[in-house]
Amino acid sequence: MQEIKCAHNWTMINVRTGYIITENCFQCNKTATYFCLEDNPPLEEHREGDHFWNVMESAQSIQFDLECDSCHAVASFKELAGLMLCPGCEEKCKIDQYRKEFEKDHIWVYIACGFLPVEEAKQLSQEKIFILEEYFNQRRKSTNSGIKIISYEMIDSLKNCHAEVIKDVGMLSLRAAE
Repeated sequence: MQEIKCAHNWTMINVRTGYIITENCFQCNKTATYFCLEDNPPLEEHREGDHFWNVMESAQSIQFDLECDSCHAVASFKELAGLMLCPGCEEKCKIDQYRKEFEKDHIWVYIACGFLPVEEAKQLSQEKIFILEEYFNQRRKSTNSGIKIISYEMIDSLKNCHAEVIKDVGMLSLRAAE
């Protein structure tokens, strides 16, 4: 007997509002990012082991899970820091080559990025990237365009990458003024 595969219809659940904090250690020049659930993000410098961290930036963000309405499968996206839109860059860039290939079919290329440092933080698996892509594309069926999400690992050099994380920098509060 052949197993019937679910045609997933994903819904965002367990939405958590917070901030993406970007810090830099002035001792070793290491950059780190993390998700903070606090209403007012920490902005003071602090020491952690041999590192002296200074906050470089905070950006309003959310974390979420996706659940299939049909089979109730749940995928957590705690390791997703954000999506980067690829606007195009150097011709030798693999991601830009994908962007040019998909452009003719009206498909936007995004890069799924995890937290920094990449070598130490768990990054999104290909399975989760596919689920995220399904989620965004199921809401675009009425348009003549689509979204392709590519792994952060395909970036050859972050210093040469022209893509930027889609973010809201400078927010002071996650709540509307009363």
